[in-house]
Amino acid sequence: MAMDVVGKLIKILPEQSGTGKNGVWRKQDFVLETSDDKYPKKACLQAWGDKIDALHRFSIGDEIKVAFNIESREYNEKWYNDLRIWKVEAANGTTHSGNGEGGGYEKQSKQATPPDFPDVSTFKSSNSDEDNLPF
Repeated sequence: MAMDVVGKLIKILPEQSGTGKNGVWRKQDFVLETSDDKYPKKACLQAWGDKIDALHRFSIGDEIKVAFNIESREYNEKWYNDLRIWKVEAANGTTHSGNGEGGGYEKQSKQATPPDFPDVSTFKSSNSDEDNLPF
């Protein structure tokens, strides 16, 4: 399910990385605050791979628009939601493709495919038989 939201960038959390069955992965969470109603809402979204570089074109306090996919997965009979961005742009519509070329903002014409989830077997706890995921 694809959606988009406009909001103020209020926090960029530390980048996370690791190695899974598909190779090295990078992920960075960030928080947007929307102002579409009387009571602002906050949402934590995830940038993966080259979308992290696109996110870094913006500063705390900037108004941005992000297009994202909502994904859910089950693990140990619990459900987890991810809001994975596939496009980030200034609220005025200037887009950065996140491909590292051109040194600035570019138009992006098609949706990028987010990477696979990391291999959860890399998160096994060494002192327990139970899995210990980082979320």
